[in-house]
Amino acid sequence: MSREPDAYTGQTICALGSRSPLRAFLHTETGGAALLVAAALAALVWANVAPAPYTSFWDTRLSVHFGTYGISLGLREWVNSGLMTFFFLVVGLEARREFDMGELREKKRFAMPLVAGFSGMIVPIALYLALNAGHGSEQGWGAAMSTDTAFALGVLAVVGRGMPPGLRVFILLLTVVDDFLSLGVIAFAYSDRITVPALVVAIAALALVLLVRRLGVRHGSVYALLGVVAWIALLESGVDPVVIGLALGLLTYAYPASRVDLEHASGLFRLFREQPTPELGRSVRAGIASAISPNDRLQRIYHPWTSYVVVPLFALANAGIEISGSQLAHAFTSPVTLGILVAYVLGKPLGIVGACALATLASRGRLRLPVGWGAATAGGALCGIGFTVSLLIATLAFHGTRLIEAKIGILTTLLCSFVTARLVTAAIGLLPPPLRLRALLGRAETIVDLAVPVDPARDHIRGPHQAPVTVVEYGDYECPYCGQAEPVIRELLADFGDVRYVWRHLPLTDVHIHAQLAAEAAEAAARQGRFWDMHDLLLSHQGALRIEDLHAHAAAIGLDTERFERDMRAHTGAARVAEDVESADLSTVAGTPTFFINGRRHHGAYDLAGLTAAVRAARERASVTM
Repeated sequence: MSREPDAYTGQTICALGSRSPLRAFLHTETGGAALLVAAALAALVWANVAPAPYTSFWDTRLSVHFGTYGISLGLREWVNSGLMTFFFLVVGLEARREFDMGELREKKRFAMPLVAGFSGMIVPIALYLALNAGHGSEQGWGAAMSTDTAFALGVLAVVGRGMPPGLRVFILLLTVVDDFLSLGVIAFAYSDRITVPALVVAIAALALVLLVRRLGVRHGSVYALLGVVAWIALLESGVDPVVIGLALGLLTYAYPASRVDLEHASGLFRLFREQPTPELGRSVRAGIASAISPNDRLQRIYHPWTSYVVVPLFALANAGIEISGSQLAHAFTSPVTLGILVAYVLGKPLGIVGACALATLASRGRLRLPVGWGAATAGGALCGIGFTVSLLIATLAFHGTRLIEAKIGILTTLLCSFVTARLVTAAIGLLPPPLRLRALLGRAETIVDLAVPVDPARDHIRGPHQAPVTVVEYGDYECPYCGQAEPVIRELLADFGDVRYVWRHLPLTDVHIHAQLAAEAAEAAARQGRFWDMHDLLLSHQGALRIEDLHAHAAAIGLDTERFERDMRAHTGAARVAEDVESADLSTVAGTPTFFINGRRHHGAYDLAGLTAAVRAARERASVTM
């Protein structure tokens, strides 16, 4: 049973919110950046107002004992090696989701972020080593290579007005590569002497994770227990145990909620509604859980905690340094501070943009950026923000004065990269409109989510058949959200003369008992050349979709009622409706309304402002790629 629509964001069946997991990830990371800044500032104030209590608090030992065995670490170590495991778990989850369902599901698209991410680390490391050669501080090279995702996306929200949406995705993909390689560096370059037996235990625990996953075990407690065993074993082996988070995240499948699974869950709920027993209640919970991938469930649980608790707590534990004028003056003559600054502010954009240019030339254009070169340069500048992983490696590489110098350099990258990115975006804004569009959007092909292309000879189309922008809606005539979207679509078509609109049927029969017959009525009207008349009438009278109502609607729009009744009795439109439903399944559409704009699934509100912005962006991209 559907509730009444209250905003232009709902979907029947798949009422999980209109944002995709990727967009939710970006939103949470950007919002968490503000809290991260606050935590870093609080650490600086605490360390300068009360330096001794700050140091003694984070050096406090916390011990956990299991019989005769125990782990004793300082509070800072518990944060850095314990809680940060969950941060890298979320990184691994998002990386796996991109491989399974996102931008990287076409494997060739991984080549450019991989090359750019790798070069965006090698060039900064080379610059750092060049400035620190012979100074005895070369071991700090790992602190000069890793981008902070939260800060980079947060600064993009401030300076990136007018930037294409693909830039956020491009930055995210770069930082996924960045974090993955950084974890390898932490594990092998900054770990203590390796204890082989403990390392074998950790590997065996991960092998058991793979085994129980293959056996179909779905209980999270099993994986949590194996993860804890692997974490403890890595801690004892001398390898930084945060790598276990990334490994578990990468092993966690992501898949879209299928319509079949959702219908199964809906059926279980109806049984529970009729007989609310504890057994059926458990079945409903299990059915709902099985419809959503483990990756999505874990991201929903852990990502807010990592963004709003773990990473800010990490900043509070590690960003506190005593600052004085003489100390700053000394730091900015130190090769450690200057090496980190030059590596990030200069090396990051050079490494990323240079690698992308070389990859494009070497592949003769087969590998392309998902955005224009101007946007990529702005993204490279934003990737020059180092914080979380950089501070983590700095605490492993340095102590005393050099650790303070490294922290000053890392914190300064925030300001310098912000200024650099702002200058790049300002320069792009000064370009003439055609060049500005080319600089922002580029010529890369976008991923097409719509599995079955629009066919003018078959599909129901409003608007010019050769329009540069096509909006496809999968809808259900009984869905209140589809009824809510209808006037928005009408206004959109009135505002844009170069947009064609396509309706495809997706009757959700498990929740809307009249939806199938209504779709067949529209097809019966189409056989008499009156599809859109019936379509409009059905959406404006969603409470009147019984068979007698459909007959009255046919008479109201002037159909041959006898022919209409024959077609309805023979279900002549059922095959056509089934074709649309099959195409929806191929495009992993589970709820209504679902919109595709030029083949890309539209995530976000479907009010006039949201759809207008999406249509304008699609039209701009079409004008650049034509």
